[in-house]
Amino acid sequence: MRISRKQFVKSLAGFAGLTSVRQISANPLGLPIGIQLYTVRNDLQRDFQGTLQKLAAMGYGAVEASVTSEGSIDFNGGAPREFKSKLDQAGLLIPSCHFSPPKDDTEWARRIDTAHELKLEYMLCAAPFKTNSLDAWKRASEFFNHLGEQCRDAGLRFAVHNHNAEFRVYEGVIAYDQLLKSTDKNLVEMEMDCFWTTFAGQDPVKYFRQYPGRFPLLHIKDLKTGYSPTTGEFQGNPFVEVGNGVVNWKRIFDAASVAGLKHYYVEQDRWDRPSLESARISVDYLKKLTG
Repeated sequence: MRISRKQFVKSLAGFAGLTSVRQISANPLGLPIGIQLYTVRNDLQRDFQGTLQKLAAMGYGAVEASVTSEGSIDFNGGAPREFKSKLDQAGLLIPSCHFSPPKDDTEWARRIDTAHELKLEYMLCAAPFKTNSLDAWKRASEFFNHLGEQCRDAGLRFAVHNHNAEFRVYEGVIAYDQLLKSTDKNLVEMEMDCFWTTFAGQDPVKYFRQYPGRFPLLHIKDLKTGYSPTTGEFQGNPFVEVGNGVVNWKRIFDAASVAGLKHYYVEQDRWDRPSLESARISVDYLKKLTG
């Protein structure tokens, strides 16, 4: 369930243990700026709670995390309830989480229980198996529809996260297009990673307009200049802080209403400076971004 910005700010004021009251910055869409915790994974492993507090002090209002196959939170986050308590202490929301594809329905049911413990809105997966043919992507779509149906029945929503391999062409069809066509829009939504989409030589806004309302989640990740498009492997570090790369973020946020955007997360896989410094550069850029 979505909450209004007014409700969100009010809820932050009520969190026990906060040493000071702070205003959470948000872009003109009125949404809290989120961060994928993978961005600061090394910092979390050294000092989990301290890192959460630093992110909140920078102006982040929400996080996205990943759950291990054993059910704990990646990067020393602990059990779900323990992790949720840490987030509450820092004044951070968690609308969505990544889960590895399950082996069977029993395993997915356990992950749904974890999602309920975390009070998630969305459960997320990436490609579940080797998807090196058009038929494989059709099977993946059936698999995602099945997971989405179980999420719907449990009062949750399901979304798929992309990398650049989803934009490979099989039998004249882009795999990501096949995925969008073959999944039920009422069961399967998308978390578009704007970096991987751009790196693959594709345009995020084109997809927003072609499939309106299918993209409630975005990864806000920038691409360095000088890298040629690829749907395969690459050399070096093409990742850079939001606002320091080639992605036109104003254009993307201007199209957010068409996309159906509800939550977005800064993410940076690799850095040329300390990761918390990179996180600060990205959030500062988004604070200043105007509509």
